[in-house]
Amino acid sequence: MTTIVKCPTCEKDVRWVPESRFRPFCSDRCKQIDLGAWATEKYKIGGGQQDTPPDEDSHSGLN
Repeated sequence: MTTIVKCPTCEKDVRWVPESRFRPFCSDRCKQIDLGAWATEKYKIGGGQQDTPPDEDSHSGLN
């Protein structure tokens, strides 16, 4: 049985087989749209905002 996933960009069904060149995307176009979204920071990996730069003294063991 072949696994079917949804294209993250357009949600078309994509067969998860070696012949599906752009998996998990359905096409090069959808892959490029996703890459562009990352490049323009539409997508971000969550994390706390750091208010102040790290204290240089806290890394004293790295010299």
